[in-house]
Amino acid sequence: MAQTIWAKSALLPHGWADSVEITVDDNGDISQILINTAYQQGERHNVLIPGIPNVHSHAHQRAMSGLGERAGQAASDGTKDSFWTWRKIMYHYLDRIQPEHLFHISSQLYLEMLKAGYTCVGEFQYLHHNRDGNAYQNSAEMSLQCLHAAEAVGLGFTALPVLYRYSGFGSVDSLEGQKRFINDADSFCRIVETLQTESDDNADTSVGIAPHSLRAVDQPLLESVIDSIGKDNLAAIHIHIAEQTKEVDDCLAWSNQRPVEWLFNHFDVDQQWCLIHATHMTDSETAKMAISGCVAGLCPTTEANLGDGFFNAEQYFNANGNWAIGSDSHISIDPVEELRWLEYGQRLVTRGRNVLTSPKTTNTGRNLINGALAGGAMACGRKIGSIEVGYRADLVVVNDTHPRLYGRGEDDLLDSWIFSGNENMVDSVYVGGRKVIENGVHANEQQIASNYRQTLDQLVD
Repeated sequence: MAQTIWAKSALLPHGWADSVEITVDDNGDISQILINTAYQQGERHNVLIPGIPNVHSHAHQRAMSGLGERAGQAASDGTKDSFWTWRKIMYHYLDRIQPEHLFHISSQLYLEMLKAGYTCVGEFQYLHHNRDGNAYQNSAEMSLQCLHAAEAVGLGFTALPVLYRYSGFGSVDSLEGQKRFINDADSFCRIVETLQTESDDNADTSVGIAPHSLRAVDQPLLESVIDSIGKDNLAAIHIHIAEQTKEVDDCLAWSNQRPVEWLFNHFDVDQQWCLIHATHMTDSETAKMAISGCVAGLCPTTEANLGDGFFNAEQYFNANGNWAIGSDSHISIDPVEELRWLEYGQRLVTRGRNVLTSPKTTNTGRNLINGALAGGAMACGRKIGSIEVGYRADLVVVNDTHPRLYGRGEDDLLDSWIFSGNENMVDSVYVGGRKVIENGVHANEQQIASNYRQTLDQLVD
């Protein structure tokens, strides 16, 4: 049955509007929007904004957040701790995770995302096979566990099964710790087909692919997969790229080209692509990426945690590049913190303030929200990220009565939400018109948390 949601103030595509009445149809899409309309019926709120997409998630890493913070525990050769030593810890931890574990880990993670204001996740899932490297009876089993967890808690979902074949540039054989990730073109395409079939009847899901990185795939493999599936049948194509300086150096040694340079020279990168991290780029690579229309998938808290470096955001923003945010390794699950540290990183680099604004939007928080919504919708391949007719009714109610936000309105409220502390200011959340968070609470959160704790007990035995 169609429903009505009314807000005293709502952020629409053209800007803030007062007394907004939103009609949601039986499918969970917005069918009508009226402004300057007195409240008559339905749910009633003060401040309503579009739900925020989270474009980059490794769900299994939620269970190990905080466990890579002991200096030297993986650096037996005396080298400094780095992304690569952290990766050894991650590989060791995930070795025991089985489908039932991943379902409960993902459920807890996706619940936390909803409570923070994320309404869709791009799940970059590469834990495909059993501990011995053999496929489960259903080759898409692990990705399906993530999809079903999202369905169970009510989070929008873009499945991004990961294509992973090699351990280094030049088609180097995979490592022992990567045996659960590895697929050839045929086995990978079967995973994608299964996910597409499973998602057919769910308007809150879509399916793309994620070639893990240039070191994990080669050109013939990726071309074969894209041709077999059909680019038009994919919501998006995501890839890790230029995250670490070692990755750039290794790519140069292999091809005499930098990673972003190589990708653009060998594939038609357009709006369907999302380049995750893209931290280490030259000015020309940055400009080429912005002009292409692809999305930069930025994960500032994870990039800081792993010591990646700073994305060239000021130049990229000035070139009108598309971008989005993700929580990646989930050491933080809060869009506010990702957006705040995206801006703060640029302030540290430039030693200036309010760096990531635009001529149209001088409020930093509003400009960050606008970019994360638009780019996030593109990277998830779904009609989300905007309160307009024909889009999913993915909505976030911000608590403007909280002392941190009281007396703030419109863009000032967004600035204060992002830049004035860490308490959760999200009151309620709708996904496809369904109210999944009410007064900061999910109906099943106690059971989900209990299942998660039991799962951790099993993994550390």
